[in-house]
Amino acid sequence: MVNDKLVIAIVCARGGSKGLPGKNIRPIGGKPLLAWTIEEARRSQTLDRLILSSDDPLIVDVAGQYGCEAPVPRPAKFATDESPVEDAILHALEALTEKYDYVALLQPTSPLRLAEDLDGCIRLCIEREAPFAFTIVEPASNPNLSFYLKSDGQLEPQSGESFYELKSRRRQDLPKIAAPNGAVFVARVSDLQKSRSFYGKGAVGYMMPPERSVDIDREFDFMIAETLLQERAKP
Repeated sequence: MVNDKLVIAIVCARGGSKGLPGKNIRPIGGKPLLAWTIEEARRSQTLDRLILSSDDPLIVDVAGQYGCEAPVPRPAKFATDESPVEDAILHALEALTEKYDYVALLQPTSPLRLAEDLDGCIRLCIEREAPFAFTIVEPASNPNLSFYLKSDGQLEPQSGESFYELKSRRRQDLPKIAAPNGAVFVARVSDLQKSRSFYGKGAVGYMMPPERSVDIDREFDFMIAETLLQERAKP
C-alpha cells in the first residue's frame, strides 16, 4: 500500500510462445525464468497482493512453487498472439472479489528487474497522481542518429536532416530519449478500465539502468540475461 492506495501486481505468463517455446519456465541462472520475477515481487514493499494470470497449468504449478497464487485462470481467448495483455489484466481484476486502486503488470521476460524498480515505479505513479507509469531505459543508440532503410537499399536520415547536418550533430546536443524496457507497467485501475492500455496521456517514466533492462525475446537475449545474472551472483 502507498498513500492508502491498494496495489496488486499481476504476472502475465501464457504458455503459447512461438518465438521461444516454453520460455516462461525455461531454466536460467539456476531457476525457471518466471521465478526471478516472482521472487523480486515478493520482496516488494508496496504490493498488497501478487497473482499470476496464465492459461498453462504447468506455468501455474511452477509459480505456486515460488509463492505466487493463480486465483483466476486465463481464458484461451485472452492467451493468443493477437490478444492484448491488457485484456488479461482487466479480466483478472474483474474476477477478483477484492478491488484495487492500482495494478502493476510484470512480465517474466524481464528477469533482471529488482524489487526496488517495481516499488520505484509504483511510488512514482501514485505520488505523482499519474494515470500510468512504466519503466524506461536510455537507448544505446539515439534514434535521431538513425536511418530509414528504403526498399532500394538506400539510407535516409530518420530525423529529416541532411547527411551533413546529421554528421555535424554532437550526441550531447540531441534531445534526451527514453524507451520502455518492459520491466514494469503501472496503471490506476480506473484509467486502465477506460483506456484498456498501459500507454496514455499523462504517463510518467521510471528510469532503469541498461544492465537491468534486458527483455527476453530472442535466444540472444537469453544469453545476455544469463551472463548478467551470473555476474550478479558473484560475491
